[in-house]
Amino acid sequence: MKRQEEPEVQRGAVDVRQLPTTVFGHRDPLWWGTMGFVAIEGTTLFIAVASYFYLWRNTGTWPPQHTLRPSLLWPTISLAVLLLSNIPIRFLARAARRLDAGAVKRWLVVATVLSFAFLFLRWQDLLSLNVRWDTNAYGSIAWLTVGLHATLLVANAGEFAVFTALFHSSRRTERHLGDAVDASVYWHFMTGIWAPLYAVVYLGPYLI
Repeated sequence: MKRQEEPEVQRGAVDVRQLPTTVFGHRDPLWWGTMGFVAIEGTTLFIAVASYFYLWRNTGTWPPQHTLRPSLLWPTISLAVLLLSNIPIRFLARAARRLDAGAVKRWLVVATVLSFAFLFLRWQDLLSLNVRWDTNAYGSIAWLTVGLHATLLVANAGEFAVFTALFHSSRRTERHLGDAVDASVYWHFMTGIWAPLYAVVYLGPYLI
């Protein structure tokens, strides 16, 4: 018995030639990766703060006796400069969204300089804790909380340094403009999360 041939299934075709090659926000797959990093690192910092409050509630005095409270001068300067840095980073994102590669190159240089300047400020923040990390539980959790956020600063410095080198080379393509916007989103997270951490670690011991 001769087998009947199955009818040929006609597949539809979609013309994607008119779709943009550069997209931003949730339309960009790397944006979702950035949001994943934000969720992971935000959770890590939340656990550090929860541990800080746990130790505080289970310690007679906080900071412990004979432990100096943190100095506020350098951490306050660091917080103010960190928050103000969102202005040039916002300009960077706007330049990338309007596909202005020249402006992006200039603002990336500014972002890189700021990133490495913040590494110096963060070292001053750690010294301002006025306690060694291995002195007691208070010193350990304070250093851990500030140090964890410092890893975000290091990541940002490395990322912006790489982007700056890339945008000043011949290997840059238009799709890298979306990466610059994603980097600015991460920067806003990094600076915004520092404000409550500053309040807990540096102001908290004075409010108890």
